[in-house]
Amino acid sequence: MPLPVLLLSRPGLRRQRGQAIVLGSLSFLVLALMVTLSFNLSHALRQKMSLQQHSDSMSFSMAVLEARALNYYAVSNRAIAGSYVAMNSLHGYMAAASVTGEMLRAGKDNFDKIFRIEMALCVACRFSCDHCKHAADAEKIANRFEKDALMVDSNVRGLEPSFRTAMQGMDLMVDNIHTSQREVHEKTLQAVKDGSSHGLSRLKGDTAPNVSELASAVGSLNANEFNCAVDGMECQGSVANTSPEARARVVTEIGNASRSDWPANRNGKPPKHLHPDFLKKLKDIPGEGNYTVLQHDGSAKAVQNKSRVFSEGSRSGNQGTTIAGAEKGSVQHQWKHNLVSSDYDTVVWSDANGGGHENGGRQHVGQHRFEGTNAKALTSCAGSGNCFMKYRANPSSARDWGQPRVYSYYSMRLNVGDPQTAPWELNSSRSVRFQHGGQGRGSLTLSAADGTAMSKSLVYYHRFKQGGWTEAPNLFSPYWRAKLHPFTAPEAKRVLEDSGNSDASTIADAPGVSL
Repeated sequence: MPLPVLLLSRPGLRRQRGQAIVLGSLSFLVLALMVTLSFNLSHALRQKMSLQQHSDSMSFSMAVLEARALNYYAVSNRAIAGSYVAMNSLHGYMAAASVTGEMLRAGKDNFDKIFRIEMALCVACRFSCDHCKHAADAEKIANRFEKDALMVDSNVRGLEPSFRTAMQGMDLMVDNIHTSQREVHEKTLQAVKDGSSHGLSRLKGDTAPNVSELASAVGSLNANEFNCAVDGMECQGSVANTSPEARARVVTEIGNASRSDWPANRNGKPPKHLHPDFLKKLKDIPGEGNYTVLQHDGSAKAVQNKSRVFSEGSRSGNQGTTIAGAEKGSVQHQWKHNLVSSDYDTVVWSDANGGGHENGGRQHVGQHRFEGTNAKALTSCAGSGNCFMKYRANPSSARDWGQPRVYSYYSMRLNVGDPQTAPWELNSSRSVRFQHGGQGRGSLTLSAADGTAMSKSLVYYHRFKQGGWTEAPNLFSPYWRAKLHPFTAPEAKRVLEDSGNSDASTIADAPGVSL
């Protein structure tokens, strides 16, 4: 018999082969447990990453909604300010049209003065000198000026219906723009509060179908942060609201500063904005004579009352309760040996009482209302009061200068929980108990059943230009953006506390804990 066969048949070798089987079985058991643990951990890690990605995407997406809303406020605020500029121009045109009749009446006043002078001289010479004829001619010229003024009044009166309609349309447009601002604010508030409105729910199906809803307390934090970015909204933890009057002064100054040169300043000798054919009526005087406009000023702006139309546009206390346009000046006539002058002026204004016309009222009928640049509190003026959205600046860097922060907090099961679907979880308790001879019993618990994730984003203002970071946040320039942002320890602690995770909140501000 060959030697290998004899060796295999020895009893000692058979006992060695049996020990190898036992060791191999134990090794396969350990390997199986390691493979099971590996599958379990990889599944849990994948779920945890999905959970964190969902939290990040929700926080960022809600911040983008807020940034878009703030940019809409900026663009629509410009439209509101543009409406005031258009109202200023309307009043400037009406004042320029109205002053024509007043200038002709100033010419009448001049020749009335000349008539009285010449008549006095005529009486002095016992009605036997040229002054008597001059007096009669001056009276005729004065009557002609009066007739021309009445004709101009009639022409200007035809502009009044269009002026009233345009003012009503502009005032209504401002109301509608602010109504849309309020609607955008309310819808954005709802979205950042529930984390599901206006398309946000689609993110759940795309990234983590089994994730929880946004914690309601965290949603309330987001809503408060967004409200705190708008002056006039209810807000906790930031600076107080300014008064409606203070907000009115802001948009009044912006509207006045945005005017072009024509409604702001209409000066000249003679005023070049008046038609040359009209100016000929002042110059066309029978006989030897001429006229000179000694001074002419015109302006239109949002003012506190009509008497301040020629004061500074940024004057303290100017809440813009009135839109007014005015023209004033002085015209001088030289005729024969006479040199006389008379002043003229006219004011056209719109306010909450229906407006009016001064020294030009012969040309106008009806009312043209203006509700004021910010007549009521922000929360009660939608549809009835020319309000706008103003940024609520905060001087504290700890509050990011009032720029709104957006938080998210979500939880999700990290295991499947069904061994039939996920056999690597072994059983519903995710644990294994074993006994190894005299070494005793042991147990192995796989990954945690539930996981949580939280994220923070910042809605910030930045204009891309040299020195853009130094430009203060505002709601008149549409440069609001969003980014993921690190937590501070107090922020993390508050989010965890409001989410009901008191255990985690106790270590949020522990030294060395990375957030």
